[in-house]
Amino acid sequence: MMWWQKLKQLRPRDAAAAIASLRRYITERVPKDKLTRTVWATTFVLSLVLLLLPWLVKLDGHAHADWEQFLGRFHPLIVHLPIGLLILVPLLELAGDFEPSLREAAGFVLWLALLSCVAAVAFGYLLAYGSGDAGAGVTRHLWGGILLTIAVMICLLARPYWTHATSSNATRAYPWMLVMALLTLTWTAHQGGALTHGKNYLTQYMPQPMKRWVTVGFFSKPPAVNSFYTKHINPILDNNCVSCHGEAEVKGGLRLDSYEELMQGGEHGAAVMAGKPEQSLLVQRITLPPDHKQFMPAEGKPPLNAEQIAWIKAWIAAGASSTATTVPGVAIHESQDRPLVPVPDYSALMPELQQMQAAQGAKLVQVSKNASDGLVLNTVDAPASFGDAQLAQFEKFAPYIVEVELARTAVTNASFATLAKFTHLRAIHLEGTGVTGDGLAKLTALTQLDYVNLSGTQVTKAAVAPLSSMKNLDHLYLYNTPAEPAVAVVPDPTPAPTTEKTTP
Repeated sequence: MMWWQKLKQLRPRDAAAAIASLRRYITERVPKDKLTRTVWATTFVLSLVLLLLPWLVKLDGHAHADWEQFLGRFHPLIVHLPIGLLILVPLLELAGDFEPSLREAAGFVLWLALLSCVAAVAFGYLLAYGSGDAGAGVTRHLWGGILLTIAVMICLLARPYWTHATSSNATRAYPWMLVMALLTLTWTAHQGGALTHGKNYLTQYMPQPMKRWVTVGFFSKPPAVNSFYTKHINPILDNNCVSCHGEAEVKGGLRLDSYEELMQGGEHGAAVMAGKPEQSLLVQRITLPPDHKQFMPAEGKPPLNAEQIAWIKAWIAAGASSTATTVPGVAIHESQDRPLVPVPDYSALMPELQQMQAAQGAKLVQVSKNASDGLVLNTVDAPASFGDAQLAQFEKFAPYIVEVELARTAVTNASFATLAKFTHLRAIHLEGTGVTGDGLAKLTALTQLDYVNLSGTQVTKAAVAPLSSMKNLDHLYLYNTPAEPAVAVVPDPTPAPTTEKTTP
């Protein structure tokens, strides 16, 4: 009998009858065959072990041995094997009606699918247990893998009765179980994708009419409150942190997908301590060196930028309110995109730049391979020894420098006169330096300057006042300075999606 002829005989009401008939068939015939009894007994034991696994080795949300995490990170590679193999099985079964050898291959592929399912469950469990992953999404994905493995084992047991088809209803169990296995595979793969990409991965860029139809009843609406948290803090956490600290996956018992969960904290303590940003675990983790074991965001994700960190610090310092629409020291306005002015060609200076790269201390770094994008003055390797005299030595490169990173260096107010000669400057980092703002007005000559960070300095209200005349200055950071309380906060009813004017 051909495949499609068998399918025509399948009706939904036949499913229960087929399984009951298979049970009777097993009861009547299996005991007569010792090998078959052994196979069924082994399948039963393995299924029982898999079902008990979540209780035998409980996911407690704590990180464990490094070797478990190392091996577990092969799970994303292995997990694709059963997907491809199980999709191939029904195709081979169909083709087997025309070429019998392909049906024999289907049995072999089904065995490979079982082995890959077992491996995917094992390595996935090592990943979750070793790295301390927990949460509803992890649990659903785990149970999906377990049920899928059991379904494939039952398919292997039922297939011989189907290939030696008789009039018994027991032969119908295999097609039904194969369909169930494929449905379980689809659901399990979706749960894994939600863990990796987020539950809104498919809907994020969906056309609005379709999104309204698809998401009704499935996705909660964002808070309607026009607060600073809703507009600026929550999007940062949602884009960078929720994949590991959300409903689907809860590392360290910490969730950041809502204000209530954020303030509740996790197993290691309070993520946010209102009014105390430096004591807040969230701030401590996002400001660690990227290679630190506890750095956030983890798993190779890019760190938060200076603007995002400044917003979080200022919001916590102001009391970490869920309803306040303003934060002292932060002014946000809509800004307009402006074309970047290219810098002159510095290709003749490349030998000197390459020599500088090999040496210790401050150096000039190319923004990109395109020379017109300019250079960045980087002082990270020698902040304490870099002062006004060292800055003056870079005047010869002034026309080509678009950004200077002077945070926590020894520069003083005298640096403003030198910086005013860097005519293509777009960004200046002076946070944590000894500047007080005397001479800051000299920077008003820099027409392309749109970012100045003076956080943690002693600049005053009078010192920063001249900067208000700079129309292109979209980002001015004054967090933790005497000038901070004097900065007004302007609500932004229609903020630009990517570019904002900021003054923390």
